[in-house]
Amino acid sequence: MKQLMLYCRAGFEKECAAEIQDQAAAFNVFGFCKLKANSAFVIFEAYDADSLRAFYRDFDFRDFIFIRQWILLLAEPLTLPATDRIAPVLEAALAQEVTSCGELRVEFPDTNDGKTLSTLARKFTVPLRQALRQAGVMLPKEQKRAAVLHLFLISGNEGYLGLSYPENNSSLENGILRLKFPAEAPSRSTLKLEEAFLSFIPRDEWETRLAPGMNAVDLGASPGGWTYQLVKRSMMVTAIDNGPMADSLMDTGQVKHQTVDGFKFEPKKRNVYWLVCDMIEQPQRVAPLIASWLVKGWCQETIFNLKLPMKRRYETVKEVLADFEQILQQAGLGYELQVKHLYHDREEVTVHVLSLAKR
Repeated sequence: MKQLMLYCRAGFEKECAAEIQDQAAAFNVFGFCKLKANSAFVIFEAYDADSLRAFYRDFDFRDFIFIRQWILLLAEPLTLPATDRIAPVLEAALAQEVTSCGELRVEFPDTNDGKTLSTLARKFTVPLRQALRQAGVMLPKEQKRAAVLHLFLISGNEGYLGLSYPENNSSLENGILRLKFPAEAPSRSTLKLEEAFLSFIPRDEWETRLAPGMNAVDLGASPGGWTYQLVKRSMMVTAIDNGPMADSLMDTGQVKHQTVDGFKFEPKKRNVYWLVCDMIEQPQRVAPLIASWLVKGWCQETIFNLKLPMKRRYETVKEVLADFEQILQQAGLGYELQVKHLYHDREEVTVHVLSLAKR
């Protein structure tokens, strides 16, 4: 197995390729990428299979930014004739001596064309799973701790077969967390913060880190998409924006709206736990602002977005985050940092930071 398949958002194939080559090179794994614009996936082919497997085992999947899922490919693309799509999959799996898989995922690219394969993927999954179980490729019952077998359809008659492992992959189909837009929310941006909470904060810590009664500040809050998520969790929110806030949020009594520039606002008390920010500003301005809040102890935990330029998106993220971390480190601040290009993000990435000094 010398190839990895990497899922990403359509239009971000170059960023996905740059990231995998950068991270693999740090493990002395070298190779090249095969990609097509707006395909929503990239193939990375390493020159050495053993070093690729070691990298796949040792690199923490959670450290990727633009990569939604990664799988070790078992074979070149399979031809899947409409008369019998199961046989080629079974033959390829047995040829690679694949056994004891605990889960099957039949997936497809996150593109308009790819989504037309969703019905086929759903209908094909059950008979394929049955055949694989009978052949011993899969365990008799689903086992979440065992390897995951992926069939990634790129058309109705062609697909890639690969493996991933639950201790170091995305647990989500297609690497995507889909959420329903709440009708009472004032903007669709609310889904970005909801996905960030679900992605970055362990469920068993919600009672202490997303607790009712906490004080929060939302910089660039109007009309209140992110504030809505804080209010829904019974927090008290100071919304900072020169623009208006939704009446439905103001009527809750949990929101104080201040028409102040987000770059100039300073909290009067050090009782803010959460700082959130989705301002449409250059990342080189936003990151130092958030860093200053952390260094001054004005917040204990933060989620913010970095809007990306059209070119050098991956390089820009790396440079901005390097400067951001340097500020925290020079101040002697302990922290945990996570960064993801979330499903509900577009031309941006979401950053989460927990201040360990204040936890």
